[in-house]
Amino acid sequence: MSEREEGTDSKTGLPQDAAGQILRLQDYETCRPDRVLREMRDYWDGIRRGRAIPARSDVDPRGIARTLDYAFILERIAPGAGRLRLAGRHLIDLMGMEVRGMPICAFLNTTSRGRFSDVLESVFKAPQIARLTLHGKADYARPALSAQMLLLPLRSDLGDVTRALGCLVAEGDTGIAPRRFDLIDDEVMPIIEGGKTVTPSPSTIGFAEGSAEFARRPGRRAPPTVTTAPPPETPEERRAMFRVIQTAPETE
Repeated sequence: MSEREEGTDSKTGLPQDAAGQILRLQDYETCRPDRVLREMRDYWDGIRRGRAIPARSDVDPRGIARTLDYAFILERIAPGAGRLRLAGRHLIDLMGMEVRGMPICAFLNTTSRGRFSDVLESVFKAPQIARLTLHGKADYARPALSAQMLLLPLRSDLGDVTRALGCLVAEGDTGIAPRRFDLIDDEVMPIIEGGKTVTPSPSTIGFAEGSAEFARRPGRRAPPTVTTAPPPETPEERRAMFRVIQTAPETE
């Protein structure tokens, strides 16, 4: 029986239905955080088209096919807080559940969430780019993990910077989910080369102004000072405090 009759190609020795398929080795390359973060940053730069910050509507999943498993899109819901609108398979594997709608800080241990919140708010407020170095501690059935996160600001349909394109890449065996990380280091970068950055710092909560600020305003009266007399100490002083009140006699 000839090779063609057996369903193989005589030139390649492969099955005829697979002879025309091309396998790219880069599609099966071992995960490297630096490569994923670089490709995500290059894609973000590409969709800017001369603008400082691209729009959320410019993001096309087909443009980040190789990094899609590690990608996510955030929505700012409060100062220093972001909710996952879309997330790749890698993030789902780390948490062991669907993560859409969850706060991004769920990936951080509680001791690191304060600093992470400050960095995240600076991305929206400045706006600027942030790169974070994370570490997952080793535990029972949970090997140690090192991870990198990149946050890139986006404009919403209204034009305000309340969205972010990002990626999270963890190296190593995930182990038992969920996996959470400590924030080891963070770096902020300007969106335009040579620009200034805003140092992440805790945001002021509330709208009330300090009392000293009111006191310094011109034309504002100081509150009246209320003084009280000391209480009587001797019996004579206490008797002096009494007053006799006489009522008028009733008339018929």
